[in-house]
Amino acid sequence: MIRIFQGIDLVRVAKFQQVVTRHRAFLEEIFTSLERDYCLSRLAPHRHLAGRFAVKEACLKALGHGLSSNGIDRVLSEIEVVSGASGPPRLVLHGWAAALSRKKHILQRTVSISHSGDYAVAIVVLMGRELCGVSGEGC
Repeated sequence: MIRIFQGIDLVRVAKFQQVVTRHRAFLEEIFTSLERDYCLSRLAPHRHLAGRFAVKEACLKALGHGLSSNGIDRVLSEIEVVSGASGPPRLVLHGWAAALSRKKHILQRTVSISHSGDYAVAIVVLMGRELCGVSGEGC
């Protein structure tokens, strides 16, 4: 049986920019060097950073976890958005996030980011395989 896990998040770009301006280390704690390089090379870097932050939160929701005060930076930096020259962004998981994905038997990850006005929104859809006898649901 196939299971679908989804998460969505909305970030106000101006508020996100204020946080980044006040706490410069935030970028290094939350984003990978690849994500920082991509976003900071764009015309409106905070808009792209806010979109990627929304992806990270949406991914945690899809995995069944929210943000907690302990270890927030480490967890978020394990969720990476990779952008190619063209095409949709890809979601790459590392560390704890990757382990949780394996535990849920995730077979496919899809991410979409959109910007409108002062907001960035992201949705993450994870498709997983449910093993009979493990969860007991729907078998």
